[in-house]
Amino acid sequence: MEQARVLLSRYLRAAWRRRWLAVMVAWLLCGLGWAAVYSIPNQYESSARLYVDADAVLTPLLHGLAADTAPSSQLEILQRTLLSRPNMEKLVSKTDLDLSINSAADRDRLLTRLANEIKVNPQTKNLFTITYRDKSPELAHDVVQTLLTIFVESATGGSRADMENARRFLEQQIKSYEQQLRAAEQRRADFRARYIEVLPADNSPNVPALEGARNQVEALDGRLQDALAARAALKKEVDSTPPMLVTEAGGLGGGPAGRSTLQEAEDQLRVLLLKDTDQHPDVIAQRKLIESLRHAPADRAAPTANGTRTPTLTARRSVPNAVYDQLKVKLVDADAAVVSLQRQRDDAVRYRDRLEKVQHEQPGLIAEYQNMDRDYSVLRQKYEELLERLQSANIAQAADTQADKVKLQVIDPPRVPRLPVAPNRMLLVTGVLLGALTAGVGITVLLAQLDRSFATIDDLRGLGLPVLGGISILTLVPLRRRLMAALRVATAVALLVCAYGGIVLHILHSTALI
Repeated sequence: MEQARVLLSRYLRAAWRRRWLAVMVAWLLCGLGWAAVYSIPNQYESSARLYVDADAVLTPLLHGLAADTAPSSQLEILQRTLLSRPNMEKLVSKTDLDLSINSAADRDRLLTRLANEIKVNPQTKNLFTITYRDKSPELAHDVVQTLLTIFVESATGGSRADMENARRFLEQQIKSYEQQLRAAEQRRADFRARYIEVLPADNSPNVPALEGARNQVEALDGRLQDALAARAALKKEVDSTPPMLVTEAGGLGGGPAGRSTLQEAEDQLRVLLLKDTDQHPDVIAQRKLIESLRHAPADRAAPTANGTRTPTLTARRSVPNAVYDQLKVKLVDADAAVVSLQRQRDDAVRYRDRLEKVQHEQPGLIAEYQNMDRDYSVLRQKYEELLERLQSANIAQAADTQADKVKLQVIDPPRVPRLPVAPNRMLLVTGVLLGALTAGVGITVLLAQLDRSFATIDDLRGLGLPVLGGISILTLVPLRRRLMAALRVATAVALLVCAYGGIVLHILHSTALI
């Protein structure tokens, strides 16, 4: 501990001996440092805040109806690519920055510097700031304003340009597919006109013509068999029905001739059975009527005026049967139906045989038509899909041009800055003062390390030489001189601090802080 105290005392004495050197170094460094600080050009900062949001009403309404342009993702891409090289080149061409460009290398260095110095800082999801610093306040403002213009143009015009390109591409593809579709339709129509009898019908494209002809023959066979059975039944009924009916007419004052009631009831039953079944209510009622007529008692003698009965004389005669005539008409209609079905069946059989012959001679005809039809269906499907996409693109383009899907609002527009934001001269001049004082003290300590003189008798005795004694002056004059020397050093340091204070006041006044 004692050794450290002695060492510190020696350093302090050595520094005191070189006090004016420390003061001069401090003054020199402060002068040079403060001059360097004032030589640093001012930096002016201009900034703007921009609010960007996708339309929360129009975008959901157009979902599934128009092409989705994804405004949120587009804005994110715009924010990330705002400082791209093409945008920087636009910025240079629209401002006065290109005046300082003399070569391609200068242009590259300028573009790189701009991309590094321009700051795009997102504050929230939809709010971000654009900041730029430059020696010229007007240039700083112009750079920020130009970047805002580029961003707005990219946000509003980028999607519209992409949509226009997409729409033109769709129109070109539609024209191409329309030509291919017309050519395919023509080939298909020519092929079908050439082999119309063999190819499937348009209303049943999945059923081949030969199979349809066979099905038609089978259906006509069934209808013909039904018509033959119905004709046989009618013929049997005609054979069992008498063409003439015998009727009784009363004699000797009897009434006019009339048909037998029982016979008329039976004829009526036959007519009902031609159109109804045995369980029909009319048929059942008619059978009951016939049964009651069959069990009814024979006609008794007609009473006379005196109350006696005399037998009634009747006369018999034959009349045409109306039921028989109706059955004959139905039988003629049945014969005509059978003849017509037979003719239709013969035509269908001949058509089926002709198709079988053509298919046997040209087995790949149906396959070729199916391939042609499949190609036509694919082209038509793609053509309709392209038309639908074009309509979606038109709606999306109308939404972009007639209704702003992206909301852009400049919250804080850029202004021409009046006060510099850099450099921080207060901090720099303070650092220069502290550094100069530290350097002044440090250089005296360093010179004390290099001093080879002896400050005390003990240092001299450390050499191993005999020391007879030391000489000291203990008077008031050296003490007064020391006090005056200390006062002069303090005055020099105070003047340095006062100069620092004057510089600080000037800085505060220039920055409008006071």
